[in-house]
Amino acid sequence: MATTVEYVGKPPEERRPMRIPRLPQGFGLASLPLAFLIIFFLVPVALLFVTSFWAARSFVIEHVWNIDNYARILLAEGFWQATWVGMKNGFYTAAFSVLLSFPVAYYLVYKTKSNLILYLVLLSWFSSYLVRVYAWRTILGTNGVINSFLMGTGIIKQPLEVILFSPLASVITLVHVMLPFALLILVSSLRDVRQEYLEAARDLGATGLAVLTKVILPMTHKGIVGSFMFTFILAAGDYITPQLLGGRDGVTSGLLIANQFRSAGNWPLGSAMAFVLLATFVVVYVVFVQLLKFANLAPGRRYHR
Repeated sequence: MATTVEYVGKPPEERRPMRIPRLPQGFGLASLPLAFLIIFFLVPVALLFVTSFWAARSFVIEHVWNIDNYARILLAEGFWQATWVGMKNGFYTAAFSVLLSFPVAYYLVYKTKSNLILYLVLLSWFSSYLVRVYAWRTILGTNGVINSFLMGTGIIKQPLEVILFSPLASVITLVHVMLPFALLILVSSLRDVRQEYLEAARDLGATGLAVLTKVILPMTHKGIVGSFMFTFILAAGDYITPQLLGGRDGVTSGLLIANQFRSAGNWPLGSAMAFVLLATFVVVYVVFVQLLKFANLAPGRRYHR
């Protein structure tokens, strides 16, 4: 029978520390999103780019390498007219979206702690895109709210048909759709600019305009570029709103591209149009960034950490 004496002096059993599995770091964290991006974005874009160098006859794609699609697009006056219409819609939509969103974003970041206004703006996302388009079609129609009000007050005697089926109707609707995107990007960008920077500028004698142009805009120029280009690309490439509200003069390059895939069955030509439009967006981006740099609103580096 063992006694307690036999256990005296024996070292206690060593406990091994529990091994906690290491979380992925660095490339491991980005591997899944990167794989998703490669599979569902880069690969389809590469296939689309390859398709743009093929030909199509009677809804059948012929794997014959050529550049006829790009040559045809460069010489097509109708495509460039439609692209110009889309560029104008995108520019006006992006400009008004940024100009209307910036004061609201400034108020949300620096003047109030409540996000009620932000929630009200984002509330529009609870409705479908087509529902909002048809809602504006009803508002701007000959029997809509605007014409009914103007006729009821005696300002006009006949409905204004120029409001609906015009570029103005397309821009109004697109601004309503794109405004939440622009606001979110600007709010995120302004939150990186601390309140202390603004107070320091005022203590040094800077006016409100100087604080805006010398502190806020240079430090948030990346957010401004992102907000402008995001809304510009979505609005310029949109074809549903111009088709429903733009009238005969509302045909955009996005509609031409969609018709090549849906109606004409000419996928190679539609792919080439898409990449020409992509190149146009890149040119607009470069020009916009250079204009900000020329106006000393894009210093090219971050002043804060």
